[in-house]
Amino acid sequence: MRDFKGKKATVVGLARSGVGAANLLHSMGAVVTVTDRRSRDELAGQVARLDEGVHLALGSHPDELFTGADVIVISPGVPLTAPHIKMALARGIEVMGELELAFLMSDTPFIAITGTNGKSTTTTLVGEILREAGMDALVGGNLGNALTEEPEKLTGKDFIVAEVSSFQLETIKDFRPKVSAILNITQDHLDRYAGMEEYASVKASVFRNQGAGDYLVLNADDDATWEMRSRARCAVVPFSRKSEPVGGVYVKDGNIVSAISGQPEVIIPVADVKILGAHNLENALAAAAITLAAGAKADAVAKVLREFTGLEHRLEFVRELDGVTYINDSKGTNVGAVEKSLEGFTAPVILIAGGLDKHSDFAPLCPIIAKHVKKLILIGKAADVMEEAIGSAAETVRATTLAEAVGIARNSASPGDSVLLSPACASFDMFKDFEDRGRQFKAIVKGL
Repeated sequence: MRDFKGKKATVVGLARSGVGAANLLHSMGAVVTVTDRRSRDELAGQVARLDEGVHLALGSHPDELFTGADVIVISPGVPLTAPHIKMALARGIEVMGELELAFLMSDTPFIAITGTNGKSTTTTLVGEILREAGMDALVGGNLGNALTEEPEKLTGKDFIVAEVSSFQLETIKDFRPKVSAILNITQDHLDRYAGMEEYASVKASVFRNQGAGDYLVLNADDDATWEMRSRARCAVVPFSRKSEPVGGVYVKDGNIVSAISGQPEVIIPVADVKILGAHNLENALAAAAITLAAGAKADAVAKVLREFTGLEHRLEFVRELDGVTYINDSKGTNVGAVEKSLEGFTAPVILIAGGLDKHSDFAPLCPIIAKHVKKLILIGKAADVMEEAIGSAAETVRATTLAEAVGIARNSASPGDSVLLSPACASFDMFKDFEDRGRQFKAIVKGL
């Protein structure tokens, strides 16, 4: 474990991970100052959760906190290209993220799950399977509590299961998971990265420090992910719903099969997996591969896959009204997620999409929209660029509010249709976050 006693630590950003990091460093004897451009009034809730003795510099970022620190811990929302961070790096000051800090303060092996889509569902499944298998697992990271918010739980576990974002991976140095997984790579966050090559490279850093005795789980159906296998210095475990990769987890004759041990073993019939959709089948395959590599038995995998009902805002059933099914997929914040969601529908879909553009190319949605979507209803700041890119694929209309969009959808739907909120965009132009967007959608639908 790293010794921070007496070190001058600057924590940048008083979000969830910032509070946890500040309190953990303070408990280790560091001299901690938290800085955030927001005012004390705006951050009252977060300030109240800080330990007594943590110093505050709110409303601005004083230069001396970056030039005079021994270590700087940044929240995922702070890029390494931010001027004050570049200033610190130029002086050779150590900059890390909350994930790296948690790893340095833990004696427990990590399972790190990243990818563009499916991280939260897969991470939750992995935690449930490990617990079913009798293991003591802490689940956190980008999902649920920040890991440093529960420092007493960072030691003495069988595994720490962490959902890991690209933003968190930008700042790792020593982080080495026992099992890592990259679920898929599709365009996302291109407002932060120069292009797909840089984005994929950041994702690949999750296995940069892995070696003998470690495992890397990769999606053999995803070209951008599968090509990474040649760079791995650890055992690679593939998963696939389209092929039968050697030593992997795959679908054969309607069953999920594992060949990790060398001898193919049927885990569970695909029809028995509770969560629906092509993307959720991939999540189930990934979770099986991860947990089997971590030492779980097939019966624990099968039991959880039979019972797990899915997460809120991920193809979540809301209600059926007048023969029309309403589905909340507010977590579908990028093109790849919407493609996977639409792929699972057999009934005609009325799709509500739009929001804040992340510099995405929406054109790849045209074929799947033409195949599955009866009407496309666009909302938010991205409506113009989306209509230009995909408006010709289906009948397209505009709405100024989510409530108006739901009203149009209801009036346009026939019995047997599905109304799907799957935005392909961020939510911050109209909502607090994707969860706020999803809950408002559910409230509107339940009020019909």
